[in-house]
Amino acid sequence: MAARTKSAKDRPSYRCTECGWTTAKWLGRCPECQAWGTVEEYGAPAVRTTAAGRVSTAALPIGQVDARQAAARSTGVAELDRVLGGGLVPGAVVLLAGEPGVGKSTLLLDVAAKAASDAHPTLYVTGEESASQVRLRADRINALHDHLYLAAETDLSAVLGHLDAVKPSLLILDSVQTVASPEIDGAPGGMAQVREVAGALIRASKERGMSTLLVGHVTKDGAIAGPRLLEHLVDVVLHFEGDRHARLRLVRGIKNRYGATDEVGCFELHDEGITGLTDPSGLFLTRRSAPVPGTCLTVTLEGRRPLVAEVQALTVDSQIPSPRRTTSGLETSRVSMMLAVLEQRGRITALGKRDIYSATVGGVKLSEPAADLAIALALASAASDSPLPKNLVAIGEVGLAGEVRRVTGVQRRLAEAHRLGFTHALVPTDPGKIPAGMRVTEVADVGDALRVLPRGRKRAQERSAGDAPDA
Repeated sequence: MAARTKSAKDRPSYRCTECGWTTAKWLGRCPECQAWGTVEEYGAPAVRTTAAGRVSTAALPIGQVDARQAAARSTGVAELDRVLGGGLVPGAVVLLAGEPGVGKSTLLLDVAAKAASDAHPTLYVTGEESASQVRLRADRINALHDHLYLAAETDLSAVLGHLDAVKPSLLILDSVQTVASPEIDGAPGGMAQVREVAGALIRASKERGMSTLLVGHVTKDGAIAGPRLLEHLVDVVLHFEGDRHARLRLVRGIKNRYGATDEVGCFELHDEGITGLTDPSGLFLTRRSAPVPGTCLTVTLEGRRPLVAEVQALTVDSQIPSPRRTTSGLETSRVSMMLAVLEQRGRITALGKRDIYSATVGGVKLSEPAADLAIALALASAASDSPLPKNLVAIGEVGLAGEVRRVTGVQRRLAEAHRLGFTHALVPTDPGKIPAGMRVTEVADVGDALRVLPRGRKRAQERSAGDAPDA
């Protein structure tokens, strides 16, 4: 019996490095988190008991805990402060992830310069570029400060040495996948290395009361590279996104222990650097003296932030048996649904035989159902070649039965549209409090909404009859 007990102790076990699931045999894929190649062998630990030890600080009633030590300090960038919940908390560790070339390094270098002061020095550590290359970017975006220190290191021990020498209030590491510890086997960016580097910097941040900003890479699927444990260890996870061919950049909060996770910061990337946009709706609109067929405005919510966006549609005669359906900034599936609803419920049959192109303005992506009504009206306006009334916005989700459903935040959307000068809105029934001076029309279905195009349905039906072959 004793020999059997010893054999069970010495028998190896296997554990998933992503979620911690354990098993007695090796598997190529973890059944718990579905990750491939993360099950590794480790020795079964002996059963031990931990004796009670001396406490570092006595436990206090939560009402007597001093919260002033965790007061947030502004980064100097208002849009980033909005997402962080007011600024950087001492000892907090923030992970900022995004695709290559989206502007992560530019944003954080600007933050480093604006947050630096005599009482709060900042240390910027780069592992992807040389110090001279970062200096050139700092000259271009005017991110120079006497208390901003720069170091190019890829060794964890050297980074910790810089912390002892500079004693910064803010550490920025670009990026966590490029730094490695000599005590751990494996190349930089591996799971073990990322865990060790992140753990060491998190311990240093908590001990020193130093805020830390870590840059993280993403995979081709858009997920943060490295072990999932990294997202659990840090206090805040931000995602920096945007189309590299557009000027707009968005910072979304994915996790935030010190604030809300439904805030979005808007930035504009240009040759001189990156600047925050307190009123970004102007990027998503095209100002015209007269209305144009095929355009409709809507108000989308990015987190809790309302943004007025423009939907455009164009229909032309098709030269091929299967008409084209091209979208940009819109979900192809939702556009296809609106085409089906217009044909079946709105009796607009001209759309099925024509090439249809739909897009948004300024690189914004509309994925929420509240833009359905604007998409449907833009398509109907393009099919009838009849413009919608000027200063009109459309808000609402459209169902397959043609009904217009209620959406969240209607009052905030209407208030934003009214602030920008729009005077007429199409909304679902029972919208709540309406801004003074704004005319709101409640629509129950697509047929009610199409009445803003008095000649739209007639023209579409005439065009459809003209396309039909002669009897």
